[in-house]
Amino acid sequence: MRHQIVAGNWKMHKNLSETHVLLDELIELLPTGKEVEVIVAPAFTNLASAVNHLEGTNIQVAAQNMHQAEGGAFTGEISAQMLLSVGVETVIIGHSERRHYFKETDAILADKVNTALRHNMRVIYCIGEELKDRESKQYLNVNFNQLRDGLFHLSKAQWEHIVIAYEPVWAIGTGETATPEQAQEIHAFIRQEIERQYDKTVAENTSILYGGSVKPNNAKEIFSKPDVDGGLIGGAALVAADFAAIVAAI
Repeated sequence: MRHQIVAGNWKMHKNLSETHVLLDELIELLPTGKEVEVIVAPAFTNLASAVNHLEGTNIQVAAQNMHQAEGGAFTGEISAQMLLSVGVETVIIGHSERRHYFKETDAILADKVNTALRHNMRVIYCIGEELKDRESKQYLNVNFNQLRDGLFHLSKAQWEHIVIAYEPVWAIGTGETATPEQAQEIHAFIRQEIERQYDKTVAENTSILYGGSVKPNNAKEIFSKPDVDGGLIGGAALVAADFAAIVAAI
């Protein structure tokens, strides 16, 4: 059975003291008794502290990225073993900002997925089209290619460690949001293609999150769609009251 998940990607925001303040606010404001996984992804420098700060709570910590190599001369990079050593067992891979600004290809991302799974980590794998792809009616092909090239080499068993995040690039940080119907269309398409490649069990057990300007005032309608299992939240994850309201909307 797939899980409902709300994950907050903090990107390059919040120093150490600000991280602690936001975590304390979340601990106080997040609704209790809901069947939803809550994940936060602070900056690398604050991961270990966040794990310690959240001990005894139901809030999990994820990394925003990692390198595909086990170690070596990769200045500025972070390995899977480093993340695990500070208690981080989930990693976001393939975010559109990594694809765009850092030129991460599907081949590179597939290597990162392989490394994460080799260490029994959970992967939140991001896919999504740009505005030109939607306007040219190529958005299904773009999402399929990213899904296929990044993940379809995996075995059925490995999919137990995979969460998909559909993030239309044109809706990230722009204030634009895919309509609930547009989100459902892509989520249903993703699930259909997973079933076509594997089987219905793998497809039905894979959580698919929506990301792209999710806010308290639109979360409930988006999350109500049958193939939307939660959200990967950007800007609203930096405001405790907003993030808590989005979690409550599940």
